[in-house]
Amino acid sequence: MAPNRIASPQKPGKPLKRAFFGRSVLEVAPDLIGATFLVDGVGGIIVELEAYHHTEPAAHSFNGPTARNQVMFGPPGFIYVYRSYGIHWCINFVCEKRGSASAVLIRALEPTHGLATMRRRRKLHDERLLCSGPGKLTEALAITHAQNGLPLDVPPIALYARTEKPAIVTGVRIGITKAVELPWRYGLKGSKFLSRPF
Repeated sequence: MAPNRIASPQKPGKPLKRAFFGRSVLEVAPDLIGATFLVDGVGGIIVELEAYHHTEPAAHSFNGPTARNQVMFGPPGFIYVYRSYGIHWCINFVCEKRGSASAVLIRALEPTHGLATMRRRRKLHDERLLCSGPGKLTEALAITHAQNGLPLDVPPIALYARTEKPAIVTGVRIGITKAVELPWRYGLKGSKFLSRPF
């Protein structure tokens, strides 16, 4: 199997339950590389993400709860969606116990399910560009604030465990100005679907 394709779209692993997210965000993040994420049956394999912990200033939860980030302070296994620069939506998976307010930002997918739908929504054909960034993948999957607060293990959301352990690379997070030294960006080694190379 090629190093940048790690799962068959017809055979995702077992469904992930909310309990999967009730651990350190730094344990959950690498375990999500290779998982399959779908919204209404459209999506693909998670190939890049970033971890955010409430103790570091790049996290939206660093200064406490607000109307915007309230979902982060709730139980694990729920979706936190926010608007970035007033332009595009970003999707996060809430991790750790209630009140910890830590989350994983999903940065890129390898499209495997519903490619025709994603191409129509994104108005382009190249599968490498459909979900190669947090705003691109939310547009491809039609994710908006309407999904904020939804559980990750109840339709229309589906999340499946990876079927094999992939080679993972790490690096610093992208597009932030605080806590820039933390190596909390994780990606599938060799994937051509990343938002940018490691």
